[in-house]
Amino acid sequence: MGTDRQSGVSAAGAPRVLVVDDEPDILELLELALLRMGLEVDRAANVREALQQLKEHAYDLCLTDMRLPDGDGLAVVRYITEHCTDVPVAVITAHGNMENAISVLKAGAFDYLSKPVALEQLRALVKAALKLPHHSAGAPDGAHTLLGTSPAMERVRGLIERVARSQAPVHISGESGSGKELAARLIVEKSARSDQPFVAVNCGAIPENLMESEFFGYRKGAFTGAERDRDGFFQAANGGTLFLDEVADLPLTMQVKLLRAIQEKRVRKVGDTQEEPVDVRIISATHRALGDLVLQGRFRQDLYYRLNVIALQMPSLREMRDDIADIARQLLHRLRGDVAIEFAPEALQALRQYDFPGNVRELENLIERALALCEGGVIRSADLHLLPVQREGQAEDGGGARFPLPDYLDRVEREAILEALRQTNFNRTAAAKVLGVTFRALRYRMERLGVTGREEG
Repeated sequence: MGTDRQSGVSAAGAPRVLVVDDEPDILELLELALLRMGLEVDRAANVREALQQLKEHAYDLCLTDMRLPDGDGLAVVRYITEHCTDVPVAVITAHGNMENAISVLKAGAFDYLSKPVALEQLRALVKAALKLPHHSAGAPDGAHTLLGTSPAMERVRGLIERVARSQAPVHISGESGSGKELAARLIVEKSARSDQPFVAVNCGAIPENLMESEFFGYRKGAFTGAERDRDGFFQAANGGTLFLDEVADLPLTMQVKLLRAIQEKRVRKVGDTQEEPVDVRIISATHRALGDLVLQGRFRQDLYYRLNVIALQMPSLREMRDDIADIARQLLHRLRGDVAIEFAPEALQALRQYDFPGNVRELENLIERALALCEGGVIRSADLHLLPVQREGQAEDGGGARFPLPDYLDRVEREAILEALRQTNFNRTAAAKVLGVTFRALRYRMERLGVTGREEG
């Protein structure tokens, strides 16, 4: 059997898979299932044989058991991630052993399967793995891009490239407006699921009493108003990616149900007696510190570990001050269309000095507003309407302006709310997103501080 060393494809044109297991009956079962999919299959009974096969042949996929006579599947995973970077590797773990599953994903495995291996899950995993692009082919051109060339942003780009070749859950943290959803979409664009559904869910926008039916769907007659069967987010994202934005806002009762769905890869609709399998990759995000919420008892530790397999931290815009001018110019170029409008040097300097609590999203809103206000084809600092920069240790209105502390904090909060409302044309829902709070929390703060504004259109 001849083999193309570059692609791992045999002379017959079929992708080639290495299966590593010391139990002959499991090897035979896996080999039969893979052969029926039209694949070429090689066997190895231990780590030593597996590494030897990997040195001598090129493969499109490696499937290894976790427990082997002379070691464990992690040794195979580590060898592949160091020497065969284009080969996805999946690990078979004991049923319910999530610690092993998470450890192999952190080590660089593409995915895992639990014993007893379900053939439908095996076929789905193999199809996804074989769709992964080779590094040499380059990343596909997508509609999304992260702006900035700072070291922090370059690290984010590098991590996105790596995690895109895995099925591991990713948790993206960062301030509001720092591009968490954009990073999630980039991961998907570069992954084997790029042509499958991407379902984005704002966990803070769903009423608690509707969460289960929204996530898992429901059967006709399950409750008043359920006039027909309906799929939930998991079914809508089946085969693709479910992006859970502001996952910290999930109530504890829903966290339990979400954890089970992720671990079992099965969901049950409200009003149904049967579970159905789902193949969904989870990417989550929040502007809050999930680890702190775990310590406070407001977020389940087991769900935290399940979501935070790979952590990605988005840098704030003030951490990339050297990039601000270039990012602003790129955004202006995109937003101005065919109109010849440029920044005055003093406007760019003002942007560099501003702290951007709303990050890139705020910068984009500022530029959109400045485009409407500027004259003579030049955006000046006055057109940006930036809040005064408050440096640490600098007091407003004299040395006692920061005291008493409650009054000072109320004033700062009131200014931030007013600025967000102005940026969003007094759309309170959009303003809440800019501020990184729920609509309900914003309404409460506006009432407490006596902030008024035009109602949403």
